[in-house]
This record gives sequence, C-alpha cells and structure tokens, in this order.
Amino acid sequence: MSELMVDLAYSAVLFNSKTAAEEVITLENEVNAMNYEIKKESLVAARSYEDAEKLTALLEIAEATESMANAAKDLADLVLTGFKPHPVFKMVMEESDKSIVRVTIDDSSELANNTLGDLLLVNRTGMRVISIRRGVSWIYGPDKNTMLLAGDTLILKGTDEGADLLEKLAAGTCSLDDIPDELEE
Repeated sequence: MSELMVDLAYSAVLFNSKTAAEEVITLENEVNAMNYEIKKESLVAARSYEDAEKLTALLEIAEATESMANAAKDLADLVLTGFKPHPVFKMVMEESDKSIVRVTIDDSSELANNTLGDLLLVNRTGMRVISIRRGVSWIYGPDKNTMLLAGDTLILKGTDEGADLLEKLAAGTCSLDDIPDELEE
C-alpha cells in the first residue's frame, strides 16, 4: 500500500492529478488505521520482555510505513491545495508518456465481469492495472486471473492515449472492438 501511495503521490505532483492525490489521502487514512491496529495488537500480544523485544521490529516497520504514507500525503496535499510545480516538472512531463488514471467501472462497461487476462488491457490499451478498490478493500498487483466487477475503481498506469480509452471503456461509452489497431500490439 505504501508503494502505491508513493507512486500515486509522485504522479499526482508530476501530472497535477487531483484524482491521484485524492487516492493518496484515502490510502493514508487506511495506513494510519492499520498502524494503530498493529500497535494495539502488539501491546496485547506482548506477554513478556522477550515478546516485546521480538515485536519491536514489527513496530519499527509499521512506523516506517506510516512515515512514508505521511510523506506521500504531504505531496498529495500540494496538488489539492493548488501548488504549481517548478518548471522542471513541466520539462519532465513533456518527456514522459506515462500517466496515472483512476476509473470506475460502470454496469454497462465491457470491462465488468471479465478477468484482466481475458481483457488484455496492457496489450490493447497500453495501460497496466496497478490496483483495484472494491468497496473499502484493495487488490494490489492484480494478475491475469483477477475478475473486474461493476463498481470497481481501477488505478492504471500507461500512456495518455490509453488513459482516454480506458476512461471510455470503463464508462461503457466504447467497446474493445472500437480500439484502433495501432494501440494493439
């Protein structure tokens, strides 16, 4: 989760993406809640000095993860408050063809009720699904067997052209048959 947050935070700043920044904020709240639970469970689990010593490493990892989440949130806050990046970021943007996009699958979308393997989104659109939010749960690093459902929110990384296409596919306003041949490998 922290890896996704860092990717999204940098993308939010580089691409001035409020949607990516909003996802970072959502994830940061989840990391904070998980960190609290880890601390609480560790206190309950420690029955002796030796137990406490063994749990110290877990607590340090949780604390480091929370620090990364807080740093990612700070970057996201810059975008949400209207921070204008330094001109160097614009230069980086012009040289990059990568984009992070968030789409929610509509009931009418051809993406719904298909696996990533069946859809071949990377080959067809140049967009790779990084994670899926299903209700309040997250699926990180989905594979070819991961089924997409209506209502799922996908975080994808790829080209600007692919991002536009994925938004239309998710909304149900175009189908996989509408994809131009030059986008397919």
